[in-house]
Amino acid sequence: MNKVAVITGGAGFLGSHLCEKMIENNIDVVCIDNFSTGSLKNIEHLIGNDSFKFIKHDVTNFIHVPGNVDYVLHFASPASPIDYLEMPIQTLKVGSLGTHKALGLALKKNARFLLASTSEVYGDPEIHPQTEGYWGNVNPVGPRGVYDEAKRFAEAMTMAYHRYHGVETRIVRIFNTYGPRMRLNDGRALPAFVSQAIEGKPITVFGDGLQTRSFCFVSDLVEGIFRLLMSDEPNPVNMGNPVEITIKEFAEEVKKAINSKSDIIYKELPIDDPKVRKPDITRAKEIINWEPKVDRAEGLKITIDYFLNEL
Repeated sequence: MNKVAVITGGAGFLGSHLCEKMIENNIDVVCIDNFSTGSLKNIEHLIGNDSFKFIKHDVTNFIHVPGNVDYVLHFASPASPIDYLEMPIQTLKVGSLGTHKALGLALKKNARFLLASTSEVYGDPEIHPQTEGYWGNVNPVGPRGVYDEAKRFAEAMTMAYHRYHGVETRIVRIFNTYGPRMRLNDGRALPAFVSQAIEGKPITVFGDGLQTRSFCFVSDLVEGIFRLLMSDEPNPVNMGNPVEITIKEFAEEVKKAINSKSDIIYKELPIDDPKVRKPDITRAKEIINWEPKVDRAEGLKITIDYFLNEL
């Protein structure tokens, strides 16, 4: 009999790829989503598969899953600035109440729990690159605080369940990830740049464009998450691609890849926007023998092809 994984937010960008990864590894999936930012389109190819079950549900309410559950992966959350600025209270609720309900399910079923945390727990970091031992520089009352603090609380709740209830827990701190099934209008740099370049609109760079990001292709991230889930590591592990690029350079790269005539224009930097982002992945290498394999040119081509098809 196959093992069973419950994936909250399973119809989202990352969640849907994780559903596929589990099924490929002979693990049955119960996908839970309320479509606040996820999409049925991301999982419709899995519906009808004997290894896949979908439950439409808001995970800030009690979660009931009948039968055996071996793994609970909590990926439900708005994850881009445009989403969490539009849904600040829902973002806080899914990070707090949602994490509590998902951990409650793991405790009841004696299942292993994995939390999708984020590099945003580091805020606008004062150390570079960011290591798991860094406690961050977050503005709790700024507009981005609803996401940053929700994830910081989720980490604290996860470790409390680990220490107090003995739940087997894993925490992955996810850095910028891209690939097919990203939403064109989700407000993040890559989909914004690609859609603007394809449509010949000006490519919008915020600030002077000298702030940095590190982009990891989705297949690499999902492989790392799966390895972490199967490991014995309860403490947070960074996952991302340590190859750093400025936003200005990245805009130029996207423009060139699409052979676009778009101009690059500059707008005011949003409040508390991090100036640098680069994961130190030493622990991921040591603990689960993981590092990204897909280089940006290859990943960008696959993603651009996906967006061309979508548009």
